Amino acid sequence: MQKLIELQQKICPDLIAVIDRRYHLLHTIHYYQPIGRRSLAMQLTLKEREARSEIDKLAQLGLVEATPKGVMLTVMGQMLVDDFTPYFEELRGFRDLEIKIKQTFDLERVIITPGDSDTDPWVKDELGKRAVSFLQSQLNNKQTVAVTGGTSMAAVAKMMAPTDLGKGSMFVPARGGLGERVENQANTICAEMANKMKGDYRLLYVPDPLSEETYHSIIEEPGVKETLHIIKQANIVMHGIGDAFTMAKRRKAEKNVLEKLESGKAVSEAFGYYFDQNGRIVHKVRTVGMQLEDLSHIKTVVAIAGGHSKAKAIQSYFRQGKSNVLITDEGAATALIKDL
Repeated sequence: MQKLIELQQKICPDLIAVIDRRYHLLHTIHYYQPIGRRSLAMQLTLKEREARSEIDKLAQLGLVEATPKGVMLTVMGQMLVDDFTPYFEELRGFRDLEIKIKQTFDLERVIITPGDSDTDPWVKDELGKRAVSFLQSQLNNKQTVAVTGGTSMAAVAKMMAPTDLGKGSMFVPARGGLGERVENQANTICAEMANKMKGDYRLLYVPDPLSEETYHSIIEEPGVKETLHIIKQANIVMHGIGDAFTMAKRRKAEKNVLEKLESGKAVSEAFGYYFDQNGRIVHKVRTVGMQLEDLSHIKTVVAIAGGHSKAKAIQSYFRQGKSNVLITDEGAATALIKDL
């Protein structure tokens, strides 16, 4: 396939730009359908006339149809979006990009999905799909899966189709985290994933962060102690990576903490730890659940993060070397390699 792509680039160098535009157009229609031409043009930052021209061409090919409610994909259009993705990834050189990132951070697996979740909302759903597919390929009977909260992990739960592949498995939140939006809390994500995969689950109802006194009191509670024991036995951990200051403000960090992060030049956050660009710990939030040192004993630790704005945070976190799988998007991967 690579040889064919190289020949196509030589004989028709404009082909890639056309394919790229139409691929993103079809994905955007799929995500928002039914969608009006003007709204579609705004989403793709095209002139309305350009969007109309592309829609007309796709309609002639039988890939989209214009209805009174807006533009929608036809059955053929949906099949094309699904079937064309592997070819598109080859066209964009994703395999080489995955190998470079894998070798740079000594990872076992890197998976890149097309697009940039900073600019295209549908890309986060695609990240979720890839994460679901990877999880299902790893699940065996009676495994324990620990998941964190956040928008990337919420997308994983959202894109998970009902299946019985998780029968006998246990899903647990990696950490406490009450106080965030309910749909982004680890407890919510954990329960949704377990229900969709016919697995069992345990929840951890503790706030994040905690004072030292409250922490030592809570971890002695029988119910919390039992759940913490299960969390420590996890076979698979799935987590997001956050921008340091975005996460600190979301947690309503006090002024002295923000000053500490600024003076320490914090870049990324994961599991309540804040890291600088070299992966050194700048600050740690006292939380109940999975700790950074626990990851060293877990076979599969999957980080899910996308968007070009997350490149520096991804690089910062992986300097720690605690996760061995990265699922990301084209925007983050391209920016990550450029930074390196």
